[in-house]
Amino acid sequence: MRLSDLAKRIGARCHGDPDLDVISLGTLEEAGPDQITFLGVSTSREMLASCKAGAVILREEDLDGWQGSALVSKNPNSAYALTARALDTTPMPPPGIHQSAVIADSVKVGVDVSIGPNCVIEENAELGDRVIIEPGSVIGANVVIGSETRLFANVTIMHGVKIGQQCFIKSGAVLGSHGFGNTNEDGQWVRIPQLGGLTVGNRVQIGAVTTIDRGAIGDTVIADGVVIDNLVQIGHNCQIGEDTAIVSCVGVAGSVVIGKRCILAGAVGVADHVTICDDVHLTGMAMVTGSINKPGMYSSGTGLLPTGDWRKAAVRFRQLDELAKRVKVLEAERDK
Repeated sequence: MRLSDLAKRIGARCHGDPDLDVISLGTLEEAGPDQITFLGVSTSREMLASCKAGAVILREEDLDGWQGSALVSKNPNSAYALTARALDTTPMPPPGIHQSAVIADSVKVGVDVSIGPNCVIEENAELGDRVIIEPGSVIGANVVIGSETRLFANVTIMHGVKIGQQCFIKSGAVLGSHGFGNTNEDGQWVRIPQLGGLTVGNRVQIGAVTTIDRGAIGDTVIADGVVIDNLVQIGHNCQIGEDTAIVSCVGVAGSVVIGKRCILAGAVGVADHVTICDDVHLTGMAMVTGSINKPGMYSSGTGLLPTGDWRKAAVRFRQLDELAKRVKVLEAERDK
């Protein structure tokens, strides 16, 4: 792709040779003359001196440290993301329906849809224009999938799920499965059918082997712009607000409400019926057992220690309650 064409596509200013042919992205350390790289932070600008890339994405204030061609952007990280999309080499299946796909007669299929080998699409499902369903995926009855949404191989969408436009659902994801609904009677678990649904908004990303349960009665709702990493579990009747990011190995129990623009870092756990307000950042392995009503960054747990030190700290942690009682007695005696 010509550098000037790439500049127009990502909204950057072209500096240097507009006809430079860029074939791929590379790192600052390893990019060659037919590649483009990016300088995300000005603190790394000394690396430009040894960089051999054909062009660099950078800020205006860093241009004086680079002698070659460049794409000048106020936000090099966003420009890099758009460049990666422009140069994406992920294979794009052509429109068409593979002969091995099993599709009910009542399914509605939009324009330029691609349905791969061994897919199963059940009664009354609807696929919007330019939807891509990759091999081995299963679409249940009455599912609605919006235009330009892509399901990678072996995705399972259970009955009645509604998915918006331009979503990106990776392999092994299961959307709309029955939540963990059980009640105990005389020591035995009795299964509660999950009668609600799952609604996924537009531009949602869902990672590989992530599971999102349908509602017990009402719907589980994933709002527009939410990004969910691999190996995430979201329980029944959760409500996830717009543009929230959920990183891998997070577990969210049922009936949790998470606001807009939140970040749940890796391995965060959220107990059931908790409400988290907008603009909350939970750091890795935080355990949320109560609602959060004020924006900000929250953490829990303990940092890594040598095993011997950790065991000593664990013993002392168990002694804190007794210590607090002793302090209270001493304070009472002092105040007599």
